[in-house]
Amino acid sequence: MTTNEAVDSVADSEVATRISAYVETKAKAAVAHDTDLAEAGILTSMVAMEMVVFLESAFEISIIGRDLKMDNFRTVNTMAALVTRLRETAADA
Repeated sequence: MTTNEAVDSVADSEVATRISAYVETKAKAAVAHDTDLAEAGILTSMVAMEMVVFLESAFEISIIGRDLKMDNFRTVNTMAALVTRLRETAADA
């Protein structure tokens, strides 16, 4: 499965829905799952750190090292794909 396929497969998942709800509280507006949050001015450096804390606590994952890159936080879909991948990796360990 390619990265784009992984992103697409989680677009309508419960994970994406929970992330979207959190992002919308930060944006104070509805946000499509494929909206580039940085380009939209929603994802500031402070919000990015808040997103890491939210994702780690809400989904019981650890985001470290190579996963702390902007591409993983650019859209709701990419964050959902990151969460899904990290959960699967943890389950396999």
